[in-house]
Formats: sequence, C-alpha cells, structure tokens
Amino acid sequence: MILVAGSANLDFVVRAPHIPAPGETVLGRDFKTYPGGKGANQAIACARAGNASTQMLLALGNDPFAQPIQESLRQAGVRMYVVHVEDQPTGTAFICVSDDAENAITVASGANNALRAEHLPSLAGCSHLLLQLETPLQTVIAYARAAREYGVKVVLNAAPARPLPEELLSLLDVLVVNKGELASVSALDGSIEQCMQRIDVPCIVVTLGERGCVARANGELIVQDAFAVTPVDTTAAGDTFCGVLVAALDRGAQLPEALRMANAAGALACTRLGAQSSIPTHAELQDFLAQHA
Repeated sequence: MILVAGSANLDFVVRAPHIPAPGETVLGRDFKTYPGGKGANQAIACARAGNASTQMLLALGNDPFAQPIQESLRQAGVRMYVVHVEDQPTGTAFICVSDDAENAITVASGANNALRAEHLPSLAGCSHLLLQLETPLQTVIAYARAAREYGVKVVLNAAPARPLPEELLSLLDVLVVNKGELASVSALDGSIEQCMQRIDVPCIVVTLGERGCVARANGELIVQDAFAVTPVDTTAAGDTFCGVLVAALDRGAQLPEALRMANAAGALACTRLGAQSSIPTHAELQDFLAQHA
C-alpha cells in the first residue's frame, strides 16, 4: 500500500496560442476547471494507472472547490485522510496551455500550507510514502522522518524546484526530479551525471520529457527511452510518471521495468487535456505497453 501526503488543488486551465511573456496579454480560447495538485495527481496515478492500493493525506478549505477534488480521488479508489481548514481556501492553480502543449503554472497553496506533522496517519501496512514540495518543507521532513523510523520507503518528487537540506536528503530512498529540479537540488550547473553524483540518495530518477528518463541506483546508470506520442497537454505528465513508478516499485518491480511503465504512463497523459483527467487507466497503460513491446 502507498501513502501519498501532499497537495490538492483545483486547476483553472485556459488554452492559448502561446504562453504570455511578461507584460503580454494573450487571448485564450477554451477554459475549464480540473482537479489537480501534485499530491492528488500522484495519488490518482498510483491508484488508477498503477493499480495500487493508495491512501492520501490532504488539506482542503471549506469551499466549493474542495468537492470536485474529493470526488476525483474517490472515483479513483483513493482512501482519503482530509484535514479541513476553516481559515484558508482550497489550493488553486492557474494554468495556461499553449498550442505546442507547453504550460505555465501559478499555484496559490491555500489549505495545503496547513498540513502539519501531527496530521500524518498510521503508516501500518504501507510500503512507500510519496511526497512533493507543494506543502511546508518542515512538514515534508517530519513525514519523511516518521516513515524512515517506521521502515517505510520514502520517495520525494522534488517539485517545485528548490534547494533541499541535507536533513531531508538523508531520509530519502528515491528522489525524482526533472532536469531543472536536479540543478536546484545539486546546486551544480553541470551534466546530468555530474549533478546526480553530488546528491547522496540511494536512487535518483531524472525525467527528461521527450528524451525519456535516466536513473542512478547502486552506482549503476539506467536509461529509459521515451515513447513517441503527439502531445496535447503536458500538465500532470510528471505526476503520472511518479505515481506509476511508485506503484510498480510497490508491486516489487525491478527499477528498469518500473521506469518503462512510468515513462509509458507519462506519455499517455500528454495526449489528453487536464491533470487528473489525463491519467490513463491501468488497462490503457497495459495496452499501450503491449503495442510498444
């Protein structure tokens, strides 16, 4: 079983020809709202695409934005531990998606900032704790420490990008980053391999978008090529990757197999609009993998 502790947002998404430059106004087209947030996206990816027994700890405001988030998690089969926050709104994200499938995201954390160490539920029966950085850093450290003491493996998706204290890095079993996040964590403007060597974590996974991913584990480098797709919206592709990676590890998959499954799920997510709405089912993922065997 996997416990995801992290953020849950309602995403406000507008499609536009391109992402605005500073000071520029761009006329958009379609506008929709979708349940999102890195934590909730990853929990749904674990449960729906990864077919793993999944729980989530999240914080929500006392407002209408909370309902679609809870409903999306419920439909995916995620068991929820909800911290209800009276003095902060549910987290929101404002996303512009361009015609070339790139995005720009601004997050208003709201209730996500209310998660505290004492909110962590029992870790009994959990194999992995999956964390991100859209909740307070000291809370993330407290959760990682509790999991390490309980013998639960700790996976951190270090997003959004920021430097991380050695205290947190020392508690991790797996670190997942993209190239920009890798540079922030390593504090080095070097090659991917050089940056990875600077970080003392047993397993580091670096997602590279259309170039796939690379991992370093037990001193060995593992390269996984990307799956060719025509992207529509890259929102939540990284979250889908993280959730499926942990779900595969939870089932006992070896790292190369887990990376292949995660890459495939992330690729599929790029072919659909929205965050959680873009995450494939486990059956869809298996069909895609069979087609690319």
